[in-house]
Amino acid sequence: MTDQTASLSSFKSEEAQKKLRRRHWAERRFRMYGIAAILFALAFLVFLFTSIFTQGWPAFLQTSVKLPVEFSREVINPSGNPEAEDEIFQANFVKLAREGLYKELGIDPKDRKVRRDANRLLSRGVDVQLRDMVLRDPSIIGTTKDVWLLASDNADALLKESIDRETPNDRRAVNDQQVAWIDQLVGNGDMKKKFNTGLFLNGASSNPETAGLGVALIGSFFMMITVILLAVPLGVCAALYLEEYAPKGKIADTIEVNINNLAAVPSIVFGLLGLAVFINFFGLPRSASLVGGLVLTLMTLPTIIITTRAAIRAVPPSIREAALGVGASKMQLIGHHILPLSLPGILTGTIIGLVQALGETAPLLMIGMVAFVVEYPTTPLDPATGLPVQIYMWASSAERGFVERTAGATMVLLAFLIVMNSLAVYLRNKFERKW
Repeated sequence: MTDQTASLSSFKSEEAQKKLRRRHWAERRFRMYGIAAILFALAFLVFLFTSIFTQGWPAFLQTSVKLPVEFSREVINPSGNPEAEDEIFQANFVKLAREGLYKELGIDPKDRKVRRDANRLLSRGVDVQLRDMVLRDPSIIGTTKDVWLLASDNADALLKESIDRETPNDRRAVNDQQVAWIDQLVGNGDMKKKFNTGLFLNGASSNPETAGLGVALIGSFFMMITVILLAVPLGVCAALYLEEYAPKGKIADTIEVNINNLAAVPSIVFGLLGLAVFINFFGLPRSASLVGGLVLTLMTLPTIIITTRAAIRAVPPSIREAALGVGASKMQLIGHHILPLSLPGILTGTIIGLVQALGETAPLLMIGMVAFVVEYPTTPLDPATGLPVQIYMWASSAERGFVERTAGATMVLLAFLIVMNSLAVYLRNKFERKW
């Protein structure tokens, strides 16, 4: 009997050990699955950022060529009147730039084919560069100066090795003669890649080398200001009312369900709402930053309300009871205790909502913020565009130079998003209290 009991006990012990080993192995396997999933996601993230960085970094450099430009008075200001700006705007600055190029390359301007090949080394935006120089300093009229002018997109692509020199001449965007001229200019130090300030200062352009994010940055700034001024106070006040004042019942439950549903509505629906209400009904101008800000405000409000309510609920009930116990009014309770203690969550939710709004494209497309805007908007009612819309417009362009500018603009947008998310984490850690 004793042997049978010992045998049964041994059998049960072995079975228990097998089950324990299986549980431990299942736990290790589950942990390995989690680590593999994280590594898989990190690999894709690294691949994404590497791809964007390698394609976008060249956009921050732009090729320029130094040319001796003669600011001929006969071409720029034939009347001799320095106040005659109409003459300056009508002057043929492209001719002056090309004459400087012929002189620098030492070519015969009478040869039409050679002249045509040489002209393709310069950007079509050189007239604006020279005109702006004259407008800033009219005293240069009648003098000859060495000026750094933008090279063409193809010349820029050759120096950035986007064009393969080994490609046959008849299939290459720059022919052998142009390659020889570019090498000559580079060898003389008259053609270099410089930091592309125009990427941040210029407006819309059909030429990649003169296109920039200036209008998009200002438009995004106006829209974010509108969202901050409208969505934040409205969202916080709505959350405070629903949590502290609204009577509990079917009406409050219906409002809460609708707010949660609005947070999941596709952003393009808000664009359609903005088109119908703000443009068609109220008559606000299309492509205006104000309209974009109003649409993004509607889209951001549910997020701010939900996160603010969660932050208010996180305040311990003992704080409320203690404040009311010493005679504080409802307003004093909210102003002196609830809001300060829920501030980390409110700030985090607000910044997350702003980040979401900054990266939205679909609602802005619906209200017409795809306009070709060259001049800087000075008020929120002026035509403008946003960073994500500018990226979309460049991505749909066929020119080679817009490929790198699309990735470069994406890097700028990601930098803003990373900074804002980091700010949210910092503010939460700074003001967060442990209970």
